[in-house]
Amino acid sequence: MYSIQEIQANAPSPLASSPNAATVAVAAFSVQAGFPSPAEDHSAKRIDLNEVLIKHPLATYLMRVSGASMREAGIDDGDVVLVDRAIKPSHGHVVVAVVDGDFTVKRLWKRGSNIKLKAENPTYPDIVPKDGQTVEIWGVVTKSIKSMRA
Repeated sequence: MYSIQEIQANAPSPLASSPNAATVAVAAFSVQAGFPSPAEDHSAKRIDLNEVLIKHPLATYLMRVSGASMREAGIDDGDVVLVDRAIKPSHGHVVVAVVDGDFTVKRLWKRGSNIKLKAENPTYPDIVPKDGQTVEIWGVVTKSIKSMRA
């Protein structure tokens, strides 16, 4: 079991601490997911992924997901999530929480002072905090990045 201070000390560094901006080439056209479109101008420009993906660089972290409890929210085992600690968590947000010293990703259900952390896979139980149990909402998931499997 870890204290919150130990968890925060061992947590990943915020993305803003990275000295390199992540830039990639972007096509000047969209790609069809239905029928192919006629050839378009193939010029490309560069965009900064930090500008596109991150609202609060000093408070944003990347975390790899382990497990399938959020499958129906589109977050699969092995995906990377962007977690923004500057966003105030509210009902319906997908959040990273610390429950008794362990990180978990779940959907926040909040009504008044009652909360639960809902799994988005029916084979996993929701987490309903019990008296004396330590639960901290660590940050709000803003994006999920997944690898394409062959």
